Amino acid sequence: MNTKEILALYDLDERQGSEHPSYQLYKTDEVVRHVSKDLTRLSFIIYSNLTTENADAIIDREIAFFKDQGGYGFEWKTYAHDSPADLPQHLLNHGFEADEEEALLVMDLQNCPDVYLQPVTLDVRRIGIEQLQDVVAVLEGVYNTSYEWLVRQMTKNLTDQPDYWSIYVAYVDDRPVCAAWSNFPRNSQFAGLWGGATLEQYRKRGIYTAVVAVRAQEALKRGYRFLMVDASDMSRPILQKRGFQLLTHTTPYTWKNPDFVK
Repeated sequence: MNTKEILALYDLDERQGSEHPSYQLYKTDEVVRHVSKDLTRLSFIIYSNLTTENADAIIDREIAFFKDQGGYGFEWKTYAHDSPADLPQHLLNHGFEADEEEALLVMDLQNCPDVYLQPVTLDVRRIGIEQLQDVVAVLEGVYNTSYEWLVRQMTKNLTDQPDYWSIYVAYVDDRPVCAAWSNFPRNSQFAGLWGGATLEQYRKRGIYTAVVAVRAQEALKRGYRFLMVDASDMSRPILQKRGFQLLTHTTPYTWKNPDFVK
């Protein structure tokens, strides 16, 4: 499949059809909403099909909808091919805040490079709740900020949705040095790759590639056709050298509910 065909399938499967167990799915003619069951977490709009004429009215409607939900707020994830072309400016005009642009990369597992299919000889483990502090140790070592909130979130995810998430940590001499996770949406052919942080002193040793490999092999076993990842500037060149294709660019825009009370 070429990238145009994959992008059309991504829009259909992942953006319009996938279900996520922590969220309630709502569809209208213009947007697809995923409303968080936890009011302290952001909900999100992952798909929209607006026009220049109706964009402002639909954005106002969505703000009112999520304000009525009483939650923390929501993220409107935009894609470079979304309409209208000036959708980001409309969102900014309505008080949304832009996050950093990311590259959406996809790999067709039917053409998976051999490097991801070989047995992984490094110490990469699929972990459970008891080892989540190892994820925190890696992320805090890379980004120098607290990730205790992620322990709470991942604990709930693994408790409520054990088959939906897989969390991996790579170790060197029993020290956690790389952390990443995958999700497996229902009604979608796209398995998601998330995380992928590696401590600086352990980079360029093939550890990140090994963690991608174990997740690719799991996705194949589960019957998924594609891997998808919102890649940072750090991971993008590594992934593109190893079989991932640039599909499009994405930018999240966040609206926070001024009336939200914990």
